Amino acid sequence: MSAFLSIHDLRKSYGEGDAHVEVLRGITTEVERGEICVLLGPSGSGKSTFLNMVGGLEPADSGSIRVGDTELTTLRDRDLVEYRRRELGFIFQFYNLVPDLTVRENIEVCQYLSKSPLSIDGLLKSLGLWEHRHKFPSQISGGQQQRTAIGRALVKNPSLLLCDEPTGALDYKTSKEILELMERVNQEYGCTMVIVTHNEAIRHMSHHLLHLRDGRLVEDRSNDHLVPASQITW
Repeated sequence: MSAFLSIHDLRKSYGEGDAHVEVLRGITTEVERGEICVLLGPSGSGKSTFLNMVGGLEPADSGSIRVGDTELTTLRDRDLVEYRRRELGFIFQFYNLVPDLTVRENIEVCQYLSKSPLSIDGLLKSLGLWEHRHKFPSQISGGQQQRTAIGRALVKNPSLLLCDEPTGALDYKTSKEILELMERVNQEYGCTMVIVTHNEAIRHMSHHLLHLRDGRLVEDRSNDHLVPASQITW
């Protein structure tokens, strides 16, 4: 495997004068292609800012972010849009589905953004949504809505999947099902994943662990003893 996500001395701050806050203080790390990387840290540690910057949603003050062959910090706005369209899938804590579109239509929305999309029928079956494909978001459970959101992210066939608290709004049983699904997605489709979470148990199913505290990386290590998602408890 080779480093797919390379970050060097990444810095970000907000505000001026007394209101100046350093959010990221010189982050350097690498994530290999095909890894599940879990990013832990308390509220305010810089996790969401890190994810937004890797996603090309916020500019860096300084430092380097390289995804594959693309250096994000030198891209113009138009090129960042193309980068997000080409490389990225996003999964959020709150599903952000379009309420008046069916499950199938919510996934189809992102199919047209890709030059090499995955099969929608195949995804619907793989995600356990085939029987629900003609239902609207209000007619399905929270877990099924999150599965739809995962399908929407995956249909583009992204090389990098960014997940912001993907189980944060779900109960224990459904969270376990979603984690097992994400594990299977990683194995079947080979996409690199960065998962931001408060749930420390998820670290056990990840290939790579990052831990942020006060904008600094206090832990950065590989996990040589993966635990299947089905065996994780909290």
